[in-house]
Amino acid sequence: MPAITRRAALALPLAIPALSRARAEGWRPTQQVRIICPAAAGGTADMMARLLGQHLTTAWGQTAVVDNRSGAGGIIGTQEFLRQPADGHTILSGNIGPQAIGYSLYRNFPYTPDKLIPVAGSVRGPNVLVVHPSVPARTVPELVAHLKANPGRLSYGSPGIGQSGHLTSVWFSQLTGTEGIHIPFRGAGPAAIELVAGNIQYMWDNLSSGIEQIRGGRVRALAVSSAERNPQLPDVPAARETMPELDKFEVNTWFGKFYAAGTPNAVVQALNEQMRILAETDNFKARVAQIGSVSLWGTPDQFGTFVTAEIEKWRAVIQREGLQMDVS
Repeated sequence: MPAITRRAALALPLAIPALSRARAEGWRPTQQVRIICPAAAGGTADMMARLLGQHLTTAWGQTAVVDNRSGAGGIIGTQEFLRQPADGHTILSGNIGPQAIGYSLYRNFPYTPDKLIPVAGSVRGPNVLVVHPSVPARTVPELVAHLKANPGRLSYGSPGIGQSGHLTSVWFSQLTGTEGIHIPFRGAGPAAIELVAGNIQYMWDNLSSGIEQIRGGRVRALAVSSAERNPQLPDVPAARETMPELDKFEVNTWFGKFYAAGTPNAVVQALNEQMRILAETDNFKARVAQIGSVSLWGTPDQFGTFVTAEIEKWRAVIQREGLQMDVS
């Protein structure tokens, strides 16, 4: 093996940052970047889009603006995204609904998974099983026993038919052999209000929206839907810890970025790298922890594998339930 000269050895520490800079730079946009968020302003999807927009504006030297196109469970925004050129200047800030659940939930879904390139995940966070204090259950097995002793008598809320909270409850019922009366609401907020009032008995709420009710003692948390416990609620077990029937139970509400099929690989890699840099910043880590989530960043292949698994998981749950809707 040839010896390294002193001059070459001195140059090595400088070469590594240079390679890192080249990797971070890569492709750059030549015009304004548009991040389409298929959800209303103020939610987690919107927050993730705006954090990325601020970062890209600085990193790429082109303004990155967020365009909220909500409606039809994220379908309207995704369709608007797919009408744009696949040149890297339009990014989709996607999520579990229109990029996983929707493919099986709707009979007349207007696009297929192969129309999108998964670039990288942003964050994932669990749902949390919460009950009204009047429910005589302090553990998941006790709630399951209570449901079985009162079939069809307890009601659970959700932010709407086919939403993550609803399908989490459906899968939970399938695995535990329980039955509850589904009461859909227009969002998680109204459902939580009815739970606190005692008009419904339980629900799987998104942790980011339900944690203040838990901390205030207005509802009781029995489990989180992620595979592991959540740092925001370290004493609350993962559901899969509590019963053998739930050993495969894992649900995360997730958010990530997509490009349209046909986008050059160099563009995909450039955005993925900028998302990695963003995910490592203190500001991003603090915001993610604040909402009870964790980073979902990975390579495009890793995120693609994750999205495919999500599509297949929810297809099985939806087909078993016989749940079908039409895009209106």
